[in-house]
Amino acid sequence: MLDLNQLRKNLDDVVQRLEKRKSPQPFLDIERFQGLETERKLIQTRTEDLQARRNQLSKQIGQLKAKGQDTSAVMAEVGGLGDHLKASAERLEVIQAELGEMLMHVPNLPADVVPVGTDESANQEVRRWGTPQSYDFAVKDHVDLGAPLGLDFETGSKLSGSRFTFMKGPIARLHRALAQFMLDVQTSEHGYTECYTPYIVNRNVLEGTGQLPKFEKDLFEVKFGGGGASAGVTAQYASDAPFDQQAGAWYLIPTSEVTLTNSVREQVLSMDQLPIKLTAHSPCFRSEAGSAGRDTRGMIRQHQFDKVEMVQIVHPDESSAALEAMVGHAEAILQKLELPYRVVLLCSGDMGFGATQTYDLEVWLPAQNTYREISSCSNCDAFQARRMQTRFKNAQGKNEFVHTLNGSGLAVGRALVAVLENHQNADGSITVPQALRPYLGGAERLTA
Repeated sequence: MLDLNQLRKNLDDVVQRLEKRKSPQPFLDIERFQGLETERKLIQTRTEDLQARRNQLSKQIGQLKAKGQDTSAVMAEVGGLGDHLKASAERLEVIQAELGEMLMHVPNLPADVVPVGTDESANQEVRRWGTPQSYDFAVKDHVDLGAPLGLDFETGSKLSGSRFTFMKGPIARLHRALAQFMLDVQTSEHGYTECYTPYIVNRNVLEGTGQLPKFEKDLFEVKFGGGGASAGVTAQYASDAPFDQQAGAWYLIPTSEVTLTNSVREQVLSMDQLPIKLTAHSPCFRSEAGSAGRDTRGMIRQHQFDKVEMVQIVHPDESSAALEAMVGHAEAILQKLELPYRVVLLCSGDMGFGATQTYDLEVWLPAQNTYREISSCSNCDAFQARRMQTRFKNAQGKNEFVHTLNGSGLAVGRALVAVLENHQNADGSITVPQALRPYLGGAERLTA
């Protein structure tokens, strides 16, 4: 979340920067915020006055007792002050909670380098790598190429519904090989520590990385013990109390960014622990709310897909450089897979909720004759750290919020799509990129 003190000191500047996100609805109710702030200041001033008066009266009580005089009237006034102080403290707690809840719905501020725009049309292309191949035959899409190799959308739909995929045989092996290859590159070449994380998390964790409360409709909620109806998944569990009931609702992760980043929540790190670089291969579960009619054919937009995630927790002075490095780590995968791509700097209106700056990597898909997103790398500065209460002890010995970054290294399903389409042959076989061959027993081609 944003720094509350920043709003108090530079509200006009914050509002102007939020307006760069080009939302049709304002993110911040300025009138309500100012009203709560005015009341907070009045209560704090009154509290200070009451405390000063109580201290004065307490001193007076001591003096009266020393003289053997009656203190009942003064003590009665002190008691009354105590009631007022308690009421002020309770109201102040309510105001602070309301301010905190308000900030939970306010996105991060765009960095100065971010182009201002409403949608992807204002994104800026940074660079391209590779040249899309020309084919002397009719290009097929990944659906037609994958079917003989075991890509089965009919069974996926039968098992779970639309936007689910079943894979078997060569295509399942290719999918696994891609994930293993990505993990090996990120760990052995780029210094990330491989992790295995839970796929179900509690509400607090999703609030920490910014998916909640604003984007609840995009998540699959999990109900244990057959509770009430839910717009998500209901799971039965035999135990009377399978999980900590204090944690509230539970959800399937939309990405392992959530679990990797929250692995340092509520910690004070030492400077020598930074940077922390983590990676994980996991399924991702997304409801794709609002995507009806978009990418209904194939694997581009699924309710369940796999991704190799990269997360960095760094010193604030290093986050800009870390973002550029992370983009390079994602690019390395595409280059090794011999896939043409471009890097795009997202505009203010196209960035994610928690990001201050984002680059998308878009891979070339011959069947669509266009570039499609395959990785998104974001610097969130202290936005997530403030929500998670993750700090480090700086050189002056004071606690300071870390900066967090995340990026796909890469989306496995979309990488599979890109490999199929870019490396297809006239007979429907797929030429295996050199980098993947060790993971596929040395195979040079995939055939039915």
